[in-house]
This record gives sequence, structure tokens and C-alpha cells, in this order.
Amino acid sequence: MPDPNSAALDFLLTRRSRPAKTLTLPVPDRAALAPLLTAAARTPDHGKLEPWRFVVLEQAALRRLSVLVTERGAALHIEPDKIAKASDQFAAANLAIAVVSSPKSSDKIPQIEQLYSAGAVCLALLNAALAVGWGANWLSGWASHDRAFITEGLGLAAHESIAGFIHIGTETHAPPECPRPDLDAITTWVAT
Repeated sequence: MPDPNSAALDFLLTRRSRPAKTLTLPVPDRAALAPLLTAAARTPDHGKLEPWRFVVLEQAALRRLSVLVTERGAALHIEPDKIAKASDQFAAANLAIAVVSSPKSSDKIPQIEQLYSAGAVCLALLNAALAVGWGANWLSGWASHDRAFITEGLGLAAHESIAGFIHIGTETHAPPECPRPDLDAITTWVAT
């Protein structure tokens, strides 16, 4: 019989992301952020390849990215409301961590599994922040898939991509509970 960690399971059963636009100061400093990044870096990566990395974005960097996303949106002829939404994601933020998918060459571990691992890092970082009491949200958006934006704005190499932006800060209010999936509708049991 396993030795349950009831507190951890209760956290996972009740966890709730906080909308990024409701997060405010203070944000974790480098010392407070280190254990969150450490927890996220413990994510399984199918061969110890570490096919991801972090880019911590502080206020000045976020403001710069807000301007860049506006410029890129105009160049790509993105709808003005979508540009504004993407720009606001950075302009209103006080701290975000870009989780960068950085796949490694491997004969054993397919690129897709390395990408999944980067996604798991996003969730681990999000949950670590929530577990210690910060508000946190995982965002992406069209700009995170724009090669020029991620190259110029974040210095990503040609083989890298954004798995997500994890926004962390102080929550101003707890959001209402949202509907959850019907477990019976999404689960298939195979016995034989």
C-alpha cells in the first residue's frame, strides 16, 4: 500500500490558475524564484537531455516585448484587438518566465517527447508558484509562435520555441471555480 501525500493530492485537486491580468506586485525575487525554477527543472525529460531552459523576464524586458509585439503584429497584419491583447500580456505584467523548448539531438528521444517535456516544465513551474502562495498563469498567444518576435525579443536559437510564458505575482482576488471535465466522458477503461 502506498504512503499517500494527502496534502499534495489535495493541492492538485483544488489548484486554480490566476488570470495574469489580475496579478500585481510584489513578485518573487531571485531568491524566491530559485526553488520554483528548481522544482520545474525536476520534470522528467526522457533521457536527462534537459530540452528546455528558462528566460526570466522582469519589468523592463516585459515593456520592451510589449512594444515589439505591437510592431510584429502590425507587420503581420494581425487584427488590432489581437495585437492589443498580446501587447497587454507583456505591458501589464511584472514578472514572467519564458519556458523555452530547446530540443537536443538524440537517436533515442524523439523531438516530440522533448517538446512534451517542455510543456510539463510549464505546468510544474505554474504549480510550484501556486503551491507556495503566488498567483500564476500559463499563457502563450500568436507572438510566442512568431519566429521574428522570439528571435529578436528573446534571443532564441533557430531550433528553439516558446512552450509558454508563466506569469507570477501577487493575486488580487481568487477567481471563481470553473467547470471541470466530466471524467466519465474522457476516460476509457481497457481491461483486456
